Amino acid sequence: MAGKTLYDKLWEAHLVRQQDDGSALLYIDRHLLHEVTSPQAFEGLRMAGRQPWRVDANLATPDHNVSTDAGERAGGVAAIADETSRIQVQTLDDNCAEYGILEHRINDAGQGIVHVIGPEQGATLPGMTVVCGDSHTATHGALGALAHGIGTSEVEHVLATQCLVAQKMKNMLVRVDGSLGVGVTAKDVVLAIIGKIGTAGGTG
Repeated sequence: MAGKTLYDKLWEAHLVRQQDDGSALLYIDRHLLHEVTSPQAFEGLRMAGRQPWRVDANLATPDHNVSTDAGERAGGVAAIADETSRIQVQTLDDNCAEYGILEHRINDAGQGIVHVIGPEQGATLPGMTVVCGDSHTATHGALGALAHGIGTSEVEHVLATQCLVAQKMKNMLVRVDGSLGVGVTAKDVVLAIIGKIGTAGGTG
């Protein structure tokens, strides 16, 4: 019997239902939220009269529209100069308060880039399925999690059901033999592989 990859093991451990067309329903352990892709999702819940399925599985922080200027940050949400940014951050605060979702607000010590605070706060752990409405979510895979970015409609679906409709990806073996030279890191190896197969080399 062939061995299983970590991806296979995590997929099987979180598989709720497999459909004949190849699509599947996966249970999601951790849902990270930020101010850009969540407003429409919360509004969808509100319009449908739904509540989040598992409040404690969600963690939110504003990060896309938070200034790095210390003076602007000190003034909190009201001091955000750009109106759209200010509305998005305030809306996240309001939505998290309404639904009881833990949020590290603009001046909380735990606030930061959503994909950094997950591991920092112990919200991303090995063996978990992790999603967020952001393409950088896949970086949590480095921590032994099955993680990927999702769209706004999927953010609503995960909030409402704690599950995600997904299609299982294929596995691809990349074998690197030999010893690394002085100063050569794992990142160099990965970049060399991408240089050979291209950025879409693992697609399909």
